[in-house]
Amino acid sequence: MTLTQLGVFVLVARLRSVKAAADVLGVSEPAVSRSLAALRQHLGDQLVIRDGNAMALTEGGNRLFGIASQMVALGAEAEAAVRAGQGAPAQLRLLVTSTIAEFIATPLVEAFGRRFGGAIETSSGVASAAEMRVLLPNRLADVALGPDLGSDPEAGLTSEPVLRYRMVVVGAPRVRHAGPPGRWRWLVDPSGADPDSDTGRLLRGFRVPEERIEVFPNQTAAWAAAADGAGVAPAVSGLVSRQLRRGELSIVDTERTPVHACWHVTTLGADRRSDAARRLRNFLGTPDAMQLMCSPGAGVPPSRFRPPVYVTIWS
Repeated sequence: MTLTQLGVFVLVARLRSVKAAADVLGVSEPAVSRSLAALRQHLGDQLVIRDGNAMALTEGGNRLFGIASQMVALGAEAEAAVRAGQGAPAQLRLLVTSTIAEFIATPLVEAFGRRFGGAIETSSGVASAAEMRVLLPNRLADVALGPDLGSDPEAGLTSEPVLRYRMVVVGAPRVRHAGPPGRWRWLVDPSGADPDSDTGRLLRGFRVPEERIEVFPNQTAAWAAAADGAGVAPAVSGLVSRQLRRGELSIVDTERTPVHACWHVTTLGADRRSDAARRLRNFLGTPDAMQLMCSPGAGVPPSRFRPPVYVTIWS
């Protein structure tokens, strides 16, 4: 029995799916199945069994789940303690939405690194809200920046507002969009496929059917298509301001927009979060970080943006 096998078991139990666990880990389904099979053989219990379209815990699996979660968390703490003893930089794993990854994550991580002079090594990955709720409690990530993940006493997560912003709808200038918004063609980045994102909630509010939604690799590509008259696109007003000033896009008025929303920083509770996570949480409240999050010129070119829907777990 290894920590890797226990970690796989916890993910399968939380996500109720071998496929979902494999996607989150960035490995194949057979690799997850082999790890789970080895743990089953060692403990002499199926642990998780198929229940319709999902996986359910056996009685033995249910008893193991809490213990396994603690062991996985302690394993992460042990690795961090050894690294600190060796004088190695602390590791910080940041989860962000695709929009934040495209425009903000890179300059934000670079500014955070400069502030602490290389004492913290930060890496980032794209994840949905549901994945963030699984990865953070299992110490597979340290901080999430994006939607409000809510208070979860069982998982011990704490979400706090960081930056308020306005979401608008943009389209090509002088193009009239007839009929209700639910009939328009909506052009979104990968965060639009996340039902817990602000974009997902907006589309749900307009009752937009799936066939009227087109997902682009990034927000810039969605805006470019909207500028060509292919449809309309949700946008953070501060990030799209340059295209609006140039006249490439214009704001489309709707009964539900602008939407006043907020990015949140989510970590484990104060008694469980790492020192590096605490430092990033505090850094996000500084003027430097606020300027980077508000500045539309602080992003990365589309050629450098990696838009995976699922986060790759760091080894």
